[in-house]
Amino acid sequence: MEAVGTLTRADLADSLHREVGLSRTDSSKLVEQILTHLCEALSRGENVKISGFGSFILRDKGERVGRNPKTGVEVPIAPRRVLTFRASQMMRDRIVSGG
Repeated sequence: MEAVGTLTRADLADSLHREVGLSRTDSSKLVEQILTHLCEALSRGENVKISGFGSFILRDKGERVGRNPKTGVEVPIAPRRVLTFRASQMMRDRIVSGG
């Protein structure tokens, strides 16, 4: 894994393979199963909390009026559901302290 960049599914599977000893195939399947389960829960409208990591929270935003910054014309913005992530305190502490 690179020190800087994007963490990919393959990186997660490779870490499982190296650190836990699962086969590469089983590692990839496990990563896919976890991500599928997470996505399915969110699509059902459930929030997802991973202890020591953070929470994926769904919020419904109502309709509102926005403004085109270039022309100043008001434009209605449709109601929508947004996904936010809130890191746990443990994760925030690890990020700030660098370890």
